[in-house]
Amino acid sequence: MQPQANLTLHTGASIPVMGLGTWMLTDQTDKAVETALEQGYRLIDTSGDYGTQPGIGRGIEESGIDRSEFYLVTKVEETDDAYAKTKADLEELGLDYADLMLVHRPPEQGAGKGLWRGLIKAQEEGLTRDIGVSNYPIDFIEELIEATGITPTVNQIEWSPFGHSEEMLRYADKKGIVIQAYSPLTRAERLEDERLVEMAGRYGKSPAQILIRWNLQHGTIPLPKANHRTHLMENIDVFDFEISEEDMAALDGMNEHYSALGTLPYV
Repeated sequence: MQPQANLTLHTGASIPVMGLGTWMLTDQTDKAVETALEQGYRLIDTSGDYGTQPGIGRGIEESGIDRSEFYLVTKVEETDDAYAKTKADLEELGLDYADLMLVHRPPEQGAGKGLWRGLIKAQEEGLTRDIGVSNYPIDFIEELIEATGITPTVNQIEWSPFGHSEEMLRYADKKGIVIQAYSPLTRAERLEDERLVEMAGRYGKSPAQILIRWNLQHGTIPLPKANHRTHLMENIDVFDFEISEEDMAALDGMNEHYSALGTLPYV
């Protein structure tokens, strides 16, 4: 497996096995994206409310990379007209289509069936190749499927050894839904955990690299954020080792439903 390796979505489309998260990446976004693409990243994740879309568009243009060579994920908000917002996001990014559009989070009441139908329309018109959700619990995903017959390709959720859900992993596997892991490095809050540091030392890797590799071996797609060249290089340097079954089990056992944001909405 290499950074350019792909997973297959239930629609048959391919999606890179890891990507670049851009939340709060508002300082020199264009340069960070250009550097990431140069280093082999092929998936860029953003959202209209991140404030990073214009910079991402510039970074893509400056990189000179062909549109077919990278995968772009963005999101509509719970108060948006999903179809109209998809068009607005593409205009801000300077792109003709997104590879994946997500509902960023469920609205306060219900699963957001209207939002989902808006994304279905955007997909039918070629504005996005695939559609999915973010921060969704199982029951809300089931509501969307029951209402429309369309299963999300992805659920993007906060996910790390310290905070995840075996039930969600089993459900996603059953439904053919890929989990994208945002904040896979716990926003640096748990990188000094003694158990993690000890394990990283045995593999000659950093704690961050262990967390990213844990995701890869579970078939979930990590989206670590970085804007410095050294961190971008470190985060992608995870394809030359494998965590043993014993150590994977130990990492799984660190789960305490921890969230750097305070709560895991899907648990």
